[in-house]
Amino acid sequence: MFNILCFLLVLLLLSLSLAQALTSPQDISALKAFKASIKPSSIPSWSCLASWDFTTDPCAIPRRTHFICGVTCLADSTRVTQITLDPAGYSGQLNPLVSQLTQLTTIDLSDNKFFGPIPSSVSSLRSLQSLTLKSNTFSGSIPDSVTTLKSLESLDLSHNYLSGALPKTLNSLSSLRRLDLSYNKLTGFLPKLPYNLLELALRGNSLSGYISKFSFDGLTHLEVVELSENSLSGTIGAWFFLLPSLQQVDLVNNSFTRVEISKPPGGNSDLVAVNLGFNKIEGNAPANFADYPLLSSLSLRYNRLRGVIPLGYSNKSLRRLFLDGNFLIGKPPSEFFAGDTSVSGSLGDNCLQGCPGSSQLCTPSLKSYAVCKQAYGGKPRS
Repeated sequence: MFNILCFLLVLLLLSLSLAQALTSPQDISALKAFKASIKPSSIPSWSCLASWDFTTDPCAIPRRTHFICGVTCLADSTRVTQITLDPAGYSGQLNPLVSQLTQLTTIDLSDNKFFGPIPSSVSSLRSLQSLTLKSNTFSGSIPDSVTTLKSLESLDLSHNYLSGALPKTLNSLSSLRRLDLSYNKLTGFLPKLPYNLLELALRGNSLSGYISKFSFDGLTHLEVVELSENSLSGTIGAWFFLLPSLQQVDLVNNSFTRVEISKPPGGNSDLVAVNLGFNKIEGNAPANFADYPLLSSLSLRYNRLRGVIPLGYSNKSLRRLFLDGNFLIGKPPSEFFAGDTSVSGSLGDNCLQGCPGSSQLCTPSLKSYAVCKQAYGGKPRS
């Protein structure tokens, strides 16, 4: 009788052990390859990866000593759904065998020291919704195969060393809502963009050409555009500011030469903030910006604008106004200096007259008469 009880106890313990070891062998193999591609010397003893001990099942619960973080599994503990590493300074390459984790919805390796190319095999991750590789040292081009990820909603490859042109089939990412490729070494033109995009960030690259209607066609949900610190040029068309959901625009530090602004249809627009500073924009300050009812921040600083400051810029909605570093003339609207004004910013370094030196708005100091005279080919008009 005792022997039978012992046998039944062994069977019970064995069944419990097997019940906990449910992770797909394919996933275990991929996780092993993933960790093997990281330099052991870059894995601190306190980090998530240090707890990846494959003597236990990766998805086994509870996780008291092994796989304590960095991995998330399905409720039935059979498949890995997320790899979210801590910023521990891991150094290594993203192993192409990560493609075997076919149930992954999230990869986040941000703020580490991963290097080398982004493997094209990530295209096998059909369930992937978020890919975040920001603040590493990945290099090479963005693989075209990334654009086949139909479930992808967020792609953040910012602050790396990626180069080459943007994939021509970028618009194939039909579920993409957020795209951040800022601070890389990307070149070339803007391709046609995904039509469900909410936020676009491509700051600090070497993109060239102009902002074409073709690239932004159909983007009815787009709210944020950040294209600062590139080599974009030409005219910013009136259609751009009329994108129906647009709220924030940052095009600072490019080479734009002209901006066209038309009044929003029906006087309705969600536009809140526009930064066109440090370009080469010529002509008069665009008066129609005053007709955007929610616009509270406008910067046209350090361009080549002439003429007078539009009276509409003194409207009640505008709270931050930067027009410094141009060749504006005449007297600024008196409303800027009223006792109840709430406008901050700068009108300095222009050719204005009657800008009170006691006002913060009039700093830095105005251009010299000689500089203004030369700019206007004679005496500046008042």
